Amino acid sequence: MSFFDKHVFICCNQRDACQDCCNNHGSSELLGYMKDKVKALGLAGEGKIRVNKAGCLGRCDDGPVMVVYPEETWYTFLDKEDIDEIVHEHMVNGRVVERLKI
Repeated sequence: MSFFDKHVFICCNQRDACQDCCNNHGSSELLGYMKDKVKALGLAGEGKIRVNKAGCLGRCDDGPVMVVYPEETWYTFLDKEDIDEIVHEHMVNGRVVERLKI
């Protein structure tokens, strides 16, 4: 059995100024927002959900990106509303958000 029910990795990689990357699209700010949201809903902790910062996940062209395990579901997201939808639909209700899936 896994220590967490779901483990979320959000790419916060920062490349040189001339290269596109997830962090150029606000992923670090949205990581903090998602962590706070998960905690506020009582979903964080052992046996629940863990949201982690990740280095490059190798999908820069789809960025910003996150991956949710154990489902191995990849998402792109743009704003807090997208994060809210992922948390509500995937984390709470167990339904993949098809419109954000990559």
